[in-house]
Amino acid sequence: MPDPVTPLRVVAGVLRDAGGRILVTRRGAGRHLAGLWEFPGGKVEPGESREAALVRELDEELGIRIERARPLITIPHAYPSGKIVLDVWEVLSFQGRAQAREEQELAWLTLDEIDRLPMPDADLPVRIALRLPARYVITPPAATRDEVIDGVERALATGERLFQLRLPGMPREVLAGLAREVAARCRPHAARVLVNADWRLAMQVGCDGVHLPARLAATLDARPVPVGRWLGVSCHDAAELAHARRIGADFATLSPLAATPSHADAAPLGWTGFRELANASPLPVYALGGVGPADIACAHVHGAQGIAAIRGLWPH
Repeated sequence: MPDPVTPLRVVAGVLRDAGGRILVTRRGAGRHLAGLWEFPGGKVEPGESREAALVRELDEELGIRIERARPLITIPHAYPSGKIVLDVWEVLSFQGRAQAREEQELAWLTLDEIDRLPMPDADLPVRIALRLPARYVITPPAATRDEVIDGVERALATGERLFQLRLPGMPREVLAGLAREVAARCRPHAARVLVNADWRLAMQVGCDGVHLPARLAATLDARPVPVGRWLGVSCHDAAELAHARRIGADFATLSPLAATPSHADAAPLGWTGFRELANASPLPVYALGGVGPADIACAHVHGAQGIAAIRGLWPH
C-alpha cells in the first residue's frame, strides 16, 4: 500500500520472449490492487539504486538475471491511498527462464492482448511507450508535395515509423491529398502519420492522429480525436506538459533541448532540465531541438521516449 505522504519508488521491467511477446504478471489476493495485471517488479529499498532494485526484484520474482536494460519511462502517479513513482525499464537481455517464484500468475502476451487486460492506472502509459518508436520524424515546413513523398519513402526504407506532417504554408486541399497519399504509403510498413494542428483533416483523410502546437492545445479541455488515434502535444515547460496530460495526450515533445537556428531566442533545457520535466510527467516525452540519431542513447538515459527532429532525421 503506498504511503499517503512520501511517494513510493517502484521499478518494473519489460521483458520480451523470442517471438516479441511481453511478460505480465497478475497481483495475487490480499495485495493492493489484487487481481490486476502489471509488468513485473517491486519496491526500491532505502539506499538502493533503481538499477540494483530492478536486478534484485526480477531475480526474486522470476529467477532471471538481468544483463542489459535501459530506462523506458518514469511515471509519477497518485492513487487514493498515496503516491508512487514507477520507473519502468526495457530489459534488453537476460539469463534464465522466467518462473513464478512468488506463486503469481504469468503470461507472455502481445501488446494487443495486453491492451485488453485490467491493469493499474500507473501501468497504462507503459503500453503507449511500447508502441512508440525512438525517432519521430517531422517534415521540413517549406517542403513541397513531391519532396515530402520522396522523403517519407526514403525514411521508410531506413526504418522510420512515426511522421508528423507539419506544412503550415501548404493549402488545406493540397495537404489533404498529400496526407492521404503519405498515409497509404506508410500503412504497409505499419508506420504512423500525424497531421500538425488540423485534427479534422487528419480524421477525414485517414491519418493516425494529430500533433497539437502548445498554443492550440491550451484552448482545449479534452482530446479532439478519439481514443485509438494518436494525440501528441508540443510542450516547453511543466505547465504545458500538465495540460497535455489533462486533455488526454498520448505523448509530448519537449523543447528546445539544445539551441537551434529556428528558435535562437529560446533558452535550451539541456539534458538535466529535460530529465526533471520529463520524469515529473507520466507521458512519454520526445526530446526536440538540436538533436539527432547520435543522441538517442543519451535521450533514453535522461527519461526520453527518444528524439523528434526535422534536420536531424529528415533524409537529405
